[in-house]
Amino acid sequence: QVQLVESGGGLVQAGDSLRLSCAASGRTSSRYAVAWFRRAPGREREFVAVISWRGRGTYYADSVKGRFTISSENAKITTYLQMNNLKPEDTAVYYCAAEADYSTWPPTEEYKYDYWGQGTQVTVSS
Repeated sequence: QVQLVESGGGLVQAGDSLRLSCAASGRTSSRYAVAWFRRAPGREREFVAVISWRGRGTYYADSVKGRFTISSENAKITTYLQMNNLKPEDTAVYYCAAEADYSTWPPTEEYKYDYWGQGTQVTVSS
C-alpha cells in the first residue's frame, strides 16, 4: 500500500501564496497519477489538479486555472501544489490522492483514486 501525507497548509491573506507538499511512502510507483482535491466547509470534495504518471501532463479545475500549479519530483515521491493569488473561496482542507491505473484523461472523479492523505488545512482570510 501507499501512504500519502500532505503538508504546507496554513492561514494566509487573500493574494498570498502557499505551496502544499504531498509525500508518498510505501510501495510507490512513478506510474501513479497524483491529484489534489479539496473540501470546503459544508461542501463536497472537489477536484483541483492532477499530474500524469510521467509528470508531463497536467489538468486543472477551472476555478484554479492560472493560479495553481501542480508538479512532482523524485518519481512522485513528492508532489507539490503551488497556489498563488489565493482567494477566500480557496479555503478548504486539501487532500492529495494517487491512482496506479487510470483509463481516461484527465481523471477528475474521486472514485478513481486508490490512495488518499489525511488533508492539510488552508485558510485564506480577506
